[in-house]
Amino acid sequence: MSKVLNIAIVGCGGIAKGKHMPSLSKQSQGRMVAFCDIVKERAEEAAAEFGAEGAKVYTDYNEMLKDESIDVVHVCTPNDSHSVITVASLEAGKHVMCEKPMAKTSAQAQAMLEAAQRTGKKLSIAYQNRFRNDSQYLKQMCEEGELGEIYFGKAIALRRRAVPTWGVFLDEEKQGGGPLIDIGTHALDLTLWLMDNYKPKSVMGSTFHKLGQRENAANAFGPWDPEQFKVEDSAFGFVTMENGATIIIESSWALNVAEFGEAKSLLCGTEGGADMKDGLRINGEKRSRLYETKVDLDAGGVAFYSGSAENEADREARMWLDAIIEDKDPVVKPEQAIVVTQILEAIYESAQTGKAVYFD
Repeated sequence: MSKVLNIAIVGCGGIAKGKHMPSLSKQSQGRMVAFCDIVKERAEEAAAEFGAEGAKVYTDYNEMLKDESIDVVHVCTPNDSHSVITVASLEAGKHVMCEKPMAKTSAQAQAMLEAAQRTGKKLSIAYQNRFRNDSQYLKQMCEEGELGEIYFGKAIALRRRAVPTWGVFLDEEKQGGGPLIDIGTHALDLTLWLMDNYKPKSVMGSTFHKLGQRENAANAFGPWDPEQFKVEDSAFGFVTMENGATIIIESSWALNVAEFGEAKSLLCGTEGGADMKDGLRINGEKRSRLYETKVDLDAGGVAFYSGSAENEADREARMWLDAIIEDKDPVVKPEQAIVVTQILEAIYESAQTGKAVYFD
């Protein structure tokens, strides 16, 4: 395989323009040669801004996949199409980076995992919060045992009033849910990864649609249309793992809460704890005294010079392409991402039935 990978983008909307294409454009080991969108003008605009010379435009991803020169496909479409496009791309011999969540349902996610295993192609899911400086630092602490046995975690994705009013975010059929599957998925992935625990035993969940029917509500993205608001405005889960560890999930787009934050984890272990409430904070006990300390993640920087600092999206893109070129596992493995989808699905099921969901 060439050391410069040929990349195709399927879905040239907000997440592709806001994250994938800008980050990929900074990577010397890849170039974007194909752009596909059901709205041809969007694909043409993306090709003009980010495409390599001679980049092609498509409205049908199946036609695009016939191009044998394409090495990698980035799937940036609504949740209900993640699985079918990913499976088709893998079957066509392409490596795939799919936007989060892995899929709308665990059955769809399973089809993706099986296709990757069957074809031998690499599959990763775009959980870029793993690549933040605080996440990377805390992961190293966890791996080195500084927190001891981590037996409690909190996955936090709370917005006070920030309901996305564009695209298909409020469409349950296309998305599979609201804040839980949209931003809760990031917090849950981050927490499971930090704890290195992917064996859920049982899940209890609740969802609420309490504020979504309000007219002219205060909202960071402008008022929403109550008639279009078909998903929950907040959701919560209680997960017990096989080893007894417990995770609480909190997610909302609209909630009367004074403290809020997205893609944050709180961890409690036998030797110490950590949280991302206001930067990265570590707590513990030494010499019969309690302590707290904040980690300075910018130490060593030079005043008034930003340099070429790599953000989490750029780091994600670089490490993903390197994994393909060097033939190693991506940071986000599909075997991990499918557990996130399974837990999210169980929370929705539990909320609907009022009963706990148990895993085999």
